[in-house]
Amino acid sequence: MMEKLINLLKEKYEVIFKDISLLEQAFTHSSYVNEHRHLELTDNERLEFLGDAVLELIISDYLFHNFQELPEGKLTKLRATIVREDSLAMFAKDCQFDQFVRLGKGEENSNGRTRASLLCDLFEAFLGALFIDQGQVAAKTFIYQVIIPKIEAGAFSHEMDHKTALQEVLQKNGDILIEYSLINEEGPAHSRVFHVEVKAGGKVLGLGSGKSKKAAEQKAAEVALADLKKKSQR
Repeated sequence: MMEKLINLLKEKYEVIFKDISLLEQAFTHSSYVNEHRHLELTDNERLEFLGDAVLELIISDYLFHNFQELPEGKLTKLRATIVREDSLAMFAKDCQFDQFVRLGKGEENSNGRTRASLLCDLFEAFLGALFIDQGQVAAKTFIYQVIIPKIEAGAFSHEMDHKTALQEVLQKNGDILIEYSLINEEGPAHSRVFHVEVKAGGKVLGLGSGKSKKAAEQKAAEVALADLKKKSQR
């Protein structure tokens, strides 16, 4: 099983652990340790503690630089949505980590392999192990492969509704027509990229691209908001 995991990480993410024992520890649940005491194993709880901090720092850095119009409160809310239990469990499943975690028989029989809290802890433990083994750059690269595309595709757009924010700014002195237009799309069918422009009063305020029309519209609104903020500060 560990060999399959090693191959998966290498082929899908170009991750090759120097210290395989760290990888094994990250995928070892406390229930497995308790049922195999003679093996003197270590569970993944301490790695989870470290991975949680690594994840929060890297996501915070990304949000700070890419959502410059959002105030501290909204950034905090958005980060909490991205790193919450069900989100991390989803990322763990996307990476197929649920297939490789070592569980005790009791945990296995109670469907622990599908439990969100367990998968969340597993994902954080992996990040902790990767950070120890290869440093922050490797952890950041992995997060940018797994999590950032979800953010950019609009998976958390309900927490960063730039379109609503732009509407509030533009219509604070009365109604004004805001239009989003698809100006181009490119790429193969399974990986399309959409390009959208947002207009108000017949003037183009922002251009945005994304893996869906919705994400591209949000990006266009985000660009427009950032530009309006710069102009207001002059």
